[in-house]
Amino acid sequence: MTSPDPEFIAVYGRRRIGKTFLVREFFEKNLYFELTGIFKTSLSDQLENFADSLGKAIGIGISPKVPKTWREAFLQLENYIESKGNNKSNRKQVIFLDELPWLNTARSKFLSALQHFWNNYCSKRRDIILVVCGSAASWMIQHIVRSKGGLHNRLTRQIRLLPFTLAETKQYLQSRKMKQLNNYSILQIYMALGGVPYYLSKIETGKSAAQIIDSLCFSDSGQLRFEYDQLYWSLFEKSEQHMKIVEFLSKKRKGLTRSEILESTGMKTGGTASQILEELEESGFIESRIPFGKKANDSLYRLIDEFSLFHQYWIKPLGKQNPGSGYWMTRQSKQKYKSWAGYSFEGICLKHFNKLKDALGISKISTTENPWRFQPPKDSGKSGVQIDLLIDRADMTINLFEIKFYNTEFTINSKYANELRNKIEIFREQTTTRKNIFLTMLTTYGTRENAHSTSLEIINLKSDVLL
Repeated sequence: MTSPDPEFIAVYGRRRIGKTFLVREFFEKNLYFELTGIFKTSLSDQLENFADSLGKAIGIGISPKVPKTWREAFLQLENYIESKGNNKSNRKQVIFLDELPWLNTARSKFLSALQHFWNNYCSKRRDIILVVCGSAASWMIQHIVRSKGGLHNRLTRQIRLLPFTLAETKQYLQSRKMKQLNNYSILQIYMALGGVPYYLSKIETGKSAAQIIDSLCFSDSGQLRFEYDQLYWSLFEKSEQHMKIVEFLSKKRKGLTRSEILESTGMKTGGTASQILEELEESGFIESRIPFGKKANDSLYRLIDEFSLFHQYWIKPLGKQNPGSGYWMTRQSKQKYKSWAGYSFEGICLKHFNKLKDALGISKISTTENPWRFQPPKDSGKSGVQIDLLIDRADMTINLFEIKFYNTEFTINSKYANELRNKIEIFREQTTTRKNIFLTMLTTYGTRENAHSTSLEIINLKSDVLL
């Protein structure tokens, strides 16, 4: 707002993340024109929508002539800005184009018209801020952020808006008068809904975590009961393939390589598969990490969107069946719950590794964060090893994490202690590392001290460090 130059800002991120709210809230008094694309409609409908929006901005009560092309539409917008007269104070005038990918219908020449509007008009005026926004993150990156055409290097600023962290979720819920929810309850809510502001905004006060999830996801009027399909349909042109990959990843806690994903889904290698994986990753549904000691081709893809994982485990199996009130509260003693909770909690911990570094007192030390797995030949008689997360530190140290979700203190017994020793031994043997190895237990309520935990010399962290 205080810049002496024209500004071209791109804001992108998944649906329901609060992009539009952020722009409107911040630029409230400076919004001169706002246009929101309409999902899957024709060019003529989009241009009629433009005329309606311009009429509202002008304040004449009726819509101006509907333009025949986007070039004509942007010329009308230029004329409107010029009609405001000489802006001697250089007070910023914000032009906000929301859901940009939806405006770019087939053969509409929208992008070329937008390029001309910026390059030949906006960029010559110091008082203009052009904000473009879109939920289809991959489209925004391909056509705006990394444009190779007329918008190449034209962006002055960009924001990839991500879900709230656990700490931000706690702040948000407390700001909505939910201070009675403790850290464990907030973690349970986050495991199901993630940090998506829209989902969190639907939470009612005076309910436990189980009641909240039950009400939003399983009741007749649950506002997230059918959210999943709408979410993917609105983001991706061929969403069936995207959802198929997400479904397979939801069943593989350890993650899958690209070749394993293609084999599981029956997709062919090539540009389409790469594009789908990139779209899912840029939209924040999956992530790829290079395992410790491996190369980029060995990257493991993992589902990191909490709501997508929750849907695959709990909502999708129900189909159209109405589970009835209290369904979620009856699930929490089941083995399936423990499996899902472990998977979801593990993903949350991976996302918040900076908080883990703070807790370990190594925030200023250069690190890399990776999973690691060892899969021996089938005829070797050896068992495989999976390490959820390791932090490889520049001070000749590696923290090997074991992540456990429990509703009480976690107890290491003799069998598990031997498994941990074996895991460390195999890791040393296979990686030939000479670094110090610190076994780090990250659990909800900490690890109970006993002879086994003492002999292993564990570092004991609680999930509170994530908040």
